[in-house]
Amino acid sequence: MAKQKEIYTAFRTAFPSTVPILAGFLFLGIAYGIFMNTSGFNALYAILMSLLVFAGSMEFVAVNLMLGAFNPLGALLLTLMVNARHLFYGLSMLEKYRGTGLKKLYLIFGLCDESFSINLTAVIPQGVDKGWYMFFVTLLNHAYWVIGAAIGGIFGTMVQINMKGLEFVMTALFVVIFLEQWTKETSHTSSLLGIGLSVLSLILFGSAGFILPAMISILLVLALLKKQLERTGDLKCQ
Repeated sequence: MAKQKEIYTAFRTAFPSTVPILAGFLFLGIAYGIFMNTSGFNALYAILMSLLVFAGSMEFVAVNLMLGAFNPLGALLLTLMVNARHLFYGLSMLEKYRGTGLKKLYLIFGLCDESFSINLTAVIPQGVDKGWYMFFVTLLNHAYWVIGAAIGGIFGTMVQINMKGLEFVMTALFVVIFLEQWTKETSHTSSLLGIGLSVLSLILFGSAGFILPAMISILLVLALLKKQLERTGDLKCQ
C-alpha cells in the first residue's frame, strides 16, 4: 500500500510538468501520423514507429528511408547524425539516473529532448521518489507522442489540415522551458553560457552544422565550471 502511494505521488507530481509537452507532442504526433498515412503506410506503422522507435524528427526521416532502396548502413549513419545530441544528453544524465534500478533501462530508451529538459532541471519535492518521478515524466511524454501518432494515422484520411508552421510549436515549447529554468537560477551564468556558445557555434559553423559543436562546447565548459556553478545555484545535482 505504501509503495502504491509512493508511485501515485510521483505520477501526480510529474504530470503537471509534462502538460506543455502534451500540447506540442499531440499536434506533432498527429502531423506525423497523417504524414505516414499520406505516404502510403497504414495507422499500425505510425503507432509501432512512435512506440518502438520514439525518435522524433528521425521518424519523419525514416518514412523516406522506408520508401527508398534498402540501405541499412546509410540509415544507421543518418540516424547517428540526426540524433547525435542524445550522446550528450546521456552523459549529462549519468548522475541523475544513478540509483533508479530497473527503471533506468526505460529512462535511457525514452530519453528525448523534452524529457531531458524536464528531468535535468526538475526540483523534485521532498518525499517524492526521484526515480519514479523521472520514469513518469518519460512515460507520459512517450504516451503523448504515441497517442498523437495513432490519432493522425487512424483519422488522417478523414481530415484535411494545413500543417504549415506547426513545427514551431516545439521551438516555442523550448523557449518556455528555458524561461522557467532562468527563473530558478541565481546568477544565470549557465544559461548565458549556453546562449553565447550556441551563437558562437552558429556564426562559425552555420545553421546546418552548429548543433554538435555547440553541445560539445557547452558540455566541456559546464564540466569545467561544475563546482562553481553548484555553489552559485546555477547547476543543481539531485
